[in-house]
Amino acid sequence: MKIADKTVVQFHYTLKDEAGKEIESSVGGDPLAYLHGFNNMLVGVEKALTDKAAGDKFSVTLQPEEAYGERQEDAIQRVPVKHLQGADKWQPGMTALVHTEQGERQVTVVKVGKFMVTVDINPPLAGKVLTFDLEVLDVREATAEEIEHGHAHGVGGHQH
Repeated sequence: MKIADKTVVQFHYTLKDEAGKEIESSVGGDPLAYLHGFNNMLVGVEKALTDKAAGDKFSVTLQPEEAYGERQEDAIQRVPVKHLQGADKWQPGMTALVHTEQGERQVTVVKVGKFMVTVDINPPLAGKVLTFDLEVLDVREATAEEIEHGHAHGVGGHQH
């Protein structure tokens, strides 16, 4: 079966920066699972996976606009320290989670004060050219429940 809208895809990936340095990998752990065609994946990765099948292995290099977007230099905000999650003591360069009206968002700490923290709300990989080494493990039709919920269920997907 080929990857198309309303299919659930399980795959392994290795993410590398422009210099070829590995940033992260799912190899050796659970594969990632997602519902294709429901904006659950980076645009460039989803495009590259379209029409692939189980057993396919390939690499794709993505420009920022197909990955995490361009860096927005004005994406700096001050937030109360109490809103940051992930550590007890914050230092510049650390990443934190902040709850927003749009859900959880990962931010990078720029400057720490006693009560307020300056954070960069750009995704950490924004503005970067990234290469994904991909291996498709499984492709199946999505269940009606997965389509209704808008995401894959089970290992590597959403656990209810």
